[in-house]
Amino acid sequence: MLSKILARNYVLTGFFMCCLLIVQAQTPSARPKIGVTLSGGGAKGLAHIGILKAIDSAGLKIDYITGTSMGSIIGSLYAIGYSADSIEKISRSIDWDLLLSNQSSLRSIFMEEKDEYSKYILELPWVNHRFRLPSGVLEGQELWNKFSELFFPVYNVKDFSKFSIPFRCIGTDVGNGEAVVMKEGEIVSAIRSSMAIPSVFTAVDFNGKKLIDGGVVRNFPVRDVKEMGADFVIGSNVSSGLLPSDKVRNALQILLQVAFFREAEDNKLEVPQCNIYIPFNMEKFSMGSFSDAGAIIKVGLEEGRKLYPRLKQLKDSLDAIYGPEPVVPNRLPEVHDVKVSSYEVNGTVKTSPDFFTHTMNFLNNETYTVKQLTNMVRQAVGTRYYKRVAYSLIPQPDSTVKIIFDVTENPLTFAKLGMHYNRFSGIGVIANLTTRNFFITNSRSLVTLNIGESFRVKGEHLQYLGRRKNFAIIADLQFDRFDVSTYTLEYKQDGLYKQNLFRTGGRFQFSANRQFTIGLGSRWDWIRYDPTLSSDLSFKGSNAWVTNYAYIGHNSLDKAVYPRRGVRFEAEAGYIAGQSPRIKFIQGNTSVPATEDLVSGSSYPRISFNLDSYLPFSRRTTLLFQAQGGTNFSYRKNIMNEFVVGGLTKTFRNQITFAGLQEGTIYTPSVVALQAGMRVMMLSNTYITARANTLFNNIFSKSLYFQYPDFFSGYSLTFAYNFALGPLEISAMYSDQTKKLQSYINLGIPF
Repeated sequence: MLSKILARNYVLTGFFMCCLLIVQAQTPSARPKIGVTLSGGGAKGLAHIGILKAIDSAGLKIDYITGTSMGSIIGSLYAIGYSADSIEKISRSIDWDLLLSNQSSLRSIFMEEKDEYSKYILELPWVNHRFRLPSGVLEGQELWNKFSELFFPVYNVKDFSKFSIPFRCIGTDVGNGEAVVMKEGEIVSAIRSSMAIPSVFTAVDFNGKKLIDGGVVRNFPVRDVKEMGADFVIGSNVSSGLLPSDKVRNALQILLQVAFFREAEDNKLEVPQCNIYIPFNMEKFSMGSFSDAGAIIKVGLEEGRKLYPRLKQLKDSLDAIYGPEPVVPNRLPEVHDVKVSSYEVNGTVKTSPDFFTHTMNFLNNETYTVKQLTNMVRQAVGTRYYKRVAYSLIPQPDSTVKIIFDVTENPLTFAKLGMHYNRFSGIGVIANLTTRNFFITNSRSLVTLNIGESFRVKGEHLQYLGRRKNFAIIADLQFDRFDVSTYTLEYKQDGLYKQNLFRTGGRFQFSANRQFTIGLGSRWDWIRYDPTLSSDLSFKGSNAWVTNYAYIGHNSLDKAVYPRRGVRFEAEAGYIAGQSPRIKFIQGNTSVPATEDLVSGSSYPRISFNLDSYLPFSRRTTLLFQAQGGTNFSYRKNIMNEFVVGGLTKTFRNQITFAGLQEGTIYTPSVVALQAGMRVMMLSNTYITARANTLFNNIFSKSLYFQYPDFFSGYSLTFAYNFALGPLEISAMYSDQTKKLQSYINLGIPF
């Protein structure tokens, strides 16, 4: 059937040319209008780019464009003036994983919020007096941001027929199930409406109607381009239609099958109206194959090369009859910035318009570029108070604009669940309750529990201050109970003790932006060791002290898990005072109280730092660098505040990770560790990471009790798969000093 349609269309193309020659003498000035229709199809719609590139190469002028879903995105970009080459570059440069998620770039999140962001498997909002399961649909904030940037040059065009090429797109009214042809209004909202796939994306309010994906009823809107005035239609269709019943295997596929029943019938009416019809055989791709964007674009380019001779023939024939038609270069309007003379904020209930504008540092009667507007929106969303922020720009008579922000707030309270496992902490379920404005407005309070082989609990209250909420007061407390192994100087496990830690304190900090913070704080630590399997020489007892400290932090990572670029740096300088050691030495069955000659209670200064750097080396490869360490000065006879070396995952206080050693292999008062590595993405969410590191021990201080060598070197190779429960990492590691090949397993994100 398809081959007959293609053959017939090819004949019709030739027949159309003949008709043009016949009518030339009668109507030489009536140059036929050419329309392009691009179907929906999710990721597969990226193949349309190849057809548009063929059109550009042939020099063929397009008079009208219609599209649905992904076809509406590609088509509208072409309609407002982007060349096909530009659209291809945009598509290849987009971070599709971020764009098609409910996540924001970590760089836009408040510094105070970064540690908790993307940490949990499940987040349950408190809505209408109960916790609700997440809807599973995407708001797509980064999608709104990207559309606002791309369509900024036509912010003042509300009639789509006034674009460089007149344009229309299709949505579906959820109220009556009818197709809605969108031809005026906010282009960003129209495009977002047209691609709102049911059960995947949230519906969009557009011109008084709630709309979802136009592909539900009209995925290939050829009739609409003909209604606009097209005499000759080029149709590009990437939709593979309904799946055979034997290939419908899950609930989402069933929902999509049902949703697109009407579209399948409509498609039978639309295809015959094309003069040139380009179907794509893309069975190996799905609507969600955005990780294969490059391969899909390649398929489109290959199809475009095949199509080019026909398009060139059409162009040459029209020029021969009607005379050459010049190609207009640079159809995209140049708009660098806008001056905002007034604003409006819609949707704030739990927060206020002032809070919203202050968090984004918005000022009225100022001039903004689109990048500045996008960054301000990201800043508002980065507070975690808002689920979605969109804006529209309304031209004013004095050449300024009014900006209207449409805001969807997050619920103030969430229950969150996570899971973590490694050999040191054992397996545990992490439960978190986070609420905002519970005690005081502009605040966040949380309680986190780790329930499992180790028990941990943490409480924190964070109070934002200042117009931009860039000052904060933070009070916290924490209790940890671990079973900790001890090792001999020959690196053999020889003991086990229970470690209990209680910590409480407060700090005041200033965040100059979303990537940098400084602060001052004070905390009180109490720690107790109780041997359960005694080694040759063990400690038993407790110590407590106060630390007054200053700190600095920088975090420009783009993701919380497996970042591709950016730097995270943390450093602290403190003074430890008021120690109260109550220690006994245990050797065999003998217990001896420690005297001041053996255990010092004197004060001492302390510094610590951690640096992680990520640099993309290629599309799939990221270079890694880490430097970490610290020093307790004058610490020879002090105890219980050493740096603890080992492990590949940062899990507990004073830990220095080191590829080649298990947690707790080395205790030291002074250490620097340097690590370099490379991470390669083998498949989507599947990684191989190689690391090599060196450790310099006893640099400024040396302990009376821990006599380890001054130098270590080690290596690791890690296979990782990032899935619903978090990253699963299986590693092999080796140290030149221990001469041992060891395994290491980590699942999820630690407490």
